[in-house]
Amino acid sequence: MIKVEKLIKNYGDFEAVKSIDFSIDHGEVVGFLGSNGAGKSTTLKILTGYLTPTSGNVLINNLNIETHAHEIKKIVGYLPESNPLYHDMFVYDLLKFTANTRQIFNNNFKNAFEKVIAQCGLKDVIHKKVGECSKGYKQRVGLACAMIHDPKILILDEPVTGLDPNQIIEIRELIKNLGKEKLVLMSSHILQEIEATVDRIIIIDHGNIVADGTTKKLMNQFMGNVKLTLEIVGFTETKLESFKKTFGKMKINKLKDLHKVIVEYKKKDDPRLEIFNFLVKNKLSLLQMNPETANLEDIFRKLTN
Repeated sequence: MIKVEKLIKNYGDFEAVKSIDFSIDHGEVVGFLGSNGAGKSTTLKILTGYLTPTSGNVLINNLNIETHAHEIKKIVGYLPESNPLYHDMFVYDLLKFTANTRQIFNNNFKNAFEKVIAQCGLKDVIHKKVGECSKGYKQRVGLACAMIHDPKILILDEPVTGLDPNQIIEIRELIKNLGKEKLVLMSSHILQEIEATVDRIIIIDHGNIVADGTTKKLMNQFMGNVKLTLEIVGFTETKLESFKKTFGKMKINKLKDLHKVIVEYKKKDDPRLEIFNFLVKNKLSLLQMNPETANLEDIFRKLTN
């Protein structure tokens, strides 16, 4: 469990994080979004004990980050944005070195090693140097290092940066599987990836939490109107006027092509069945009825511009 209460972080006169509050329970996969300079990475570094807050409380499994930093680091795995790997080391040696720094030796290391190799899919590269691995495998190695001590909480800062689409899908599936048994908090600039991976989204802007909820909740809260594009055969000016009178409460825009019309409406006022019935009654043929709603990128831009 992560609980943040009135968290503030100042750098001199600059307030990077402004009295934010949120909590995350075990078994959640949460996306933490924010533009550059929004306070996102600062918050993640505080949660992992790498930065000290100016004021406020941060509890990790009911342990205070300021008074129990050492104990917290035993239950938190952290993958920073700049993945700190030793490229001249073999994957096996790097994982052994990382485990030893966490006082994991002998049979305990053997068991931990076998587990993360299986979880992260590293069987084919354990005898390769890290520098010889692809970007996707390097991210997997970084994840394995963050997980070698079997932490209950994983904090991942930009885990898919620089990966190709296939590698992104692989890391996404890995994170979703990890979320079945751990609390996972991840940040990313790839909004579609966050949308496809997490259960819940927190958005920070200029040091303030501006949104917190499931993707569906945020869509309903911030999506605005639905834009419905219609392509209709035989849509004369006369029939267009009749259409406007029938659906006059909605915003109707005719495109240059007379056969195409955009109807704008609130989601709760979905008129598609009524529109279809109107077209049938007026012997008009429908080629396209395509609703467009806001996506996560639209919501993010609306809240952070």
